[in-house]
Amino acid sequence: MNSIASPSLKRAGWWFLAFAALILFAVMLQRGMRGGRVATHTPDGRVIVEYWEKWAGIEAENMRVIVNDFNASQNRIFVNYLSVGNIEQKFLLAASGGNPPDVIGLYDQNTLNFTEKGALLPLDKLMARDGLTPADYLPRILNLGIHRGITWGLPSVPACLALHYNKRLFREAGLDPEKPPATLKELDEYAEKLTKRDASGKLTQLGFSPSDPGWWNPLYPTWFGGKIWDGVNKPTPDTPENIAAFEWAASYSRKYGVKDLQAFRSAMVQFDTGQNSFISERVAMQLQGVFMFTFIEKYKPDMDYGVAPFPAADASLTSVTLVQADLLGIPRGAANVEEGWKFIRYVQQQPVMEKLCQLQKRFSPLAKTSEQFYTNHSNPDIRIFRSLAESPTGSEWPRTPMINEYVDEMENGYSHIFMLDETAAEAMALVRRRMTPRFEERERKWEAIKDERMRNWEEIAPR
Repeated sequence: MNSIASPSLKRAGWWFLAFAALILFAVMLQRGMRGGRVATHTPDGRVIVEYWEKWAGIEAENMRVIVNDFNASQNRIFVNYLSVGNIEQKFLLAASGGNPPDVIGLYDQNTLNFTEKGALLPLDKLMARDGLTPADYLPRILNLGIHRGITWGLPSVPACLALHYNKRLFREAGLDPEKPPATLKELDEYAEKLTKRDASGKLTQLGFSPSDPGWWNPLYPTWFGGKIWDGVNKPTPDTPENIAAFEWAASYSRKYGVKDLQAFRSAMVQFDTGQNSFISERVAMQLQGVFMFTFIEKYKPDMDYGVAPFPAADASLTSVTLVQADLLGIPRGAANVEEGWKFIRYVQQQPVMEKLCQLQKRFSPLAKTSEQFYTNHSNPDIRIFRSLAESPTGSEWPRTPMINEYVDEMENGYSHIFMLDETAAEAMALVRRRMTPRFEERERKWEAIKDERMRNWEEIAPR
């Protein structure tokens, strides 16, 4: 019997496992709810704060250092820290069951949907009470936790993107390792010089591919001066700037061949290994986040590479990047709101935040950063990322509750463009036709409940 299942059977198997895991999790929650939490206080009388975080591995352990510091800093609260996989589904299940954690670690995109579902508490009044102001943060980072004018999450660590390039491979190709591409035209030229095939014609090394790692495909318009939504409530996937961006991405499929690129990508392994495409030196240039240093340091600390702003199509556009952040929020229905807030407030202190960001190899999201932070930071390129995060040409994922649906449609359109099944104009026009009615319907529903919802958010806001 053939041991290789068909893709549809594999998907069915994974869905079954995921469903079984959720059922098991629900049973655990129900048991917990019947008798309340297993323990509300430690033996010495501290209030137990349940903190769920999405990080795993080294990133999870870095945050554990901060949790341990907090627990040792006082004797009234004990944070019980859990690294939770599939945190979005499990959090919503716990929240709907009335048994959420007291603190939740989120990706900034998640907050939009969670607020609309009533799963989070507003933080503005707590911030005002305890002296936290917008001036304490980089504006673009703080904005990632704000939805409909209300703050739902505060940053733990931020991130932004830049070009990572392999200096050793540059030298082999006759390129100056201290001069990364300054324009998109140069990036394409460098990519050709850095691409190799074996005697059979098989790709063995890629200079660059827009689809590697493929995490930000819908947002390449950012480097063309485009935006995929109007900043309010309208999708704009097929503007001229956006079409130009996706046609540029398709040019790699035409240049290197769809099947050859697919074969090359099929050999890719999990990102968090020493064999990921950039660390294994199979891809010479890659759009990556500040977090890439963590994995380079872990798996190939002697790697000779550089970091620079990813070049834009228009040379007048400089320091273009995508800004993201991990956030800390308080779930609605949390048993220990005040105690959970005390922990979040602790993390926002400059010495604590700088320690966390040094551990996670990130820049600080705070407006003020000590010189010691940079002096002691292990990432030699951290100032580049901080500068990018401060850039007025920075961007972020669309701040709309439709983000998940919209990104799915954009990814589907991008896939057809990559496969050369459709032109960029055709694929993105279809995305617009499919998504515009959904955006409009979402907006109609919001208008119908807006006043009531805003009053409710005002009422539930902890003070």
